[in-house]
Amino acid sequence: MSFVTRRRFLAGLVLPVFVWLASCSRQPAQREPPHRFESKSAAGIETLTGRVVSLADGDTITLLDAANTQHRIRLSGIDAPESHQAFGARSKQSLSDLVFGRDVTVFYSKTDQYGRLVGKVIVDGQDANLAQIKAGMAWHYKEYQREQTPEDRELYARAEEEAPAQHLGLWQDANPIEPSQFRREEREERRSKPSAQQ
Repeated sequence: MSFVTRRRFLAGLVLPVFVWLASCSRQPAQREPPHRFESKSAAGIETLTGRVVSLADGDTITLLDAANTQHRIRLSGIDAPESHQAFGARSKQSLSDLVFGRDVTVFYSKTDQYGRLVGKVIVDGQDANLAQIKAGMAWHYKEYQREQTPEDRELYARAEEEAPAQHLGLWQDANPIEPSQFRREEREERRSKPSAQQ
């Protein structure tokens, strides 16, 4: 076999191998997961992991990270009863049962006026925020629903529809008062007291 013939023979073998290898290397790029947390509507999401070391109420926790730094976390998308409001203690206990002393991941994109990170808390693959609504221990915080992904907005809204139908948690109360309304009424009451004394 001449040099030219041998060269053409090898080229005929090598080219199909390169084509096959190139097609293999392109396949993983086409197999992206169907849903990732950082979707278009959740751009700028950051993560924080650590252990939950304390709870203020049914929607606020303190997390200790690997560097022993404490972070206060306000659970996004929900509003739990205030600690001195009906079902406040039970809501806190419900959240404690879910996350206290456990390692969690927080997906957050903002800090509130009190310096707390506002985020979604995931424990063992479960959305703790959503679990609080499902248990009837928090409302879907509709005032801030535009900050949620469309998927979360729908899940939280549906959970809030189902909990009252089953009379779960705070929905056992004949007339449960949303925490935002409770806080407004408290502020108005405080403002009216000094004027009543004059």
